[in-house]
Amino acid sequence: MTLARPRLAVRAAILRDDRLLMVNAYPGRQSDLWCLPGGGVEPGQSLPENLIREVAEETGLAITVSAPILVNEFHDPERGFHQVEIIFRASLNGDVGIILEDPEGVVNRFCWARRAELARLRHKPAMLARAVWGPHAAWYDPLERVVG
Repeated sequence: MTLARPRLAVRAAILRDDRLLMVNAYPGRQSDLWCLPGGGVEPGQSLPENLIREVAEETGLAITVSAPILVNEFHDPERGFHQVEIIFRASLNGDVGIILEDPEGVVNRFCWARRAELARLRHKPAMLARAVWGPHAAWYDPLERVVG
């Protein structure tokens, strides 16, 4: 089997009224696995720019990206798939009339889960609640042009 180069992705931890936005993007509801909104990084854009785009594509929401809180890595050895995700805290831009939609046809379910509810949902990464409701954050040095 040929191993693929790791895919880089970004995800948004969006809390509203102490509830975390979770999505399920498995076609035809094939899986009960939930995750944060986000997705693959495109070259030439910063990680926050990619995350703003991905969240808008999956939920129709506009966000402001804050500090990263978790780096998650997973793989599927049988398929040769390997992904590294950087999870950022994010907040909604405005609070009026939040309507979740899926402009790109990717997400089939949304939910806002309190910490206790998240514990009952099958989700990834396993330490998500600890990262989201914990006080810790990491530094992020924004994308810079290399000057020679």
